[in-house]
Amino acid sequence: MVRMTLVLPIDPEANRLLERSPLALLLGMVLDQQIPMEKAFSSPYVLAQRLGHELDAAELAGYDPEALVALFAQPPALHRFPKAMAARVQEVCQVLVERYDGDAALLWAEVADGPELLRRVSALPGFGRQKAQIFVALLGKRFGVTPQDWRKAAGDYGDPGAYRSVADVTDADSLRRVREFKQQAKAAAKAKATGG
Repeated sequence: MVRMTLVLPIDPEANRLLERSPLALLLGMVLDQQIPMEKAFSSPYVLAQRLGHELDAAELAGYDPEALVALFAQPPALHRFPKAMAARVQEVCQVLVERYDGDAALLWAEVADGPELLRRVSALPGFGRQKAQIFVALLGKRFGVTPQDWRKAAGDYGDPGAYRSVADVTDADSLRRVREFKQQAKAAAKAKATGG
């Protein structure tokens, strides 16, 4: 199995953290809404810098909520909604502690198949079906997490050769193609909503 990695146009150290830290990868996905994906996936690295050490789910789960918001809001803010997203990160870490011994990798370790992986990810706070499918695709395409039927569970995001999400970003060109896809999808949704 060839293990590819995520290559975003962000600080190389931020990319390396995503490769070595399942928690950083998961938190990048948590933050990937209403901000550019580069910002979302580099924020775990910035958070680790602000904490002064590697990210730890148990620590974040038990962190003083106001102090965590302060870490998120410190300029440059980790997200355009620092209070809401600090709370969401804390909620996800609490689930990891309760169900997976604080180890994000156990979320996808030893799953029977793709549908089970999708169910596990979908059970996390803030993970609707689309976000969960994108994360399943990200794990499969970039990190070698390929239980049986993972592509089916990931839906259109699992398609080989697709340029739909962060799961398909390997360089500047693929990032451009993913952005174009998202813009077209947004325009189509807007046209549909307005009856155009």
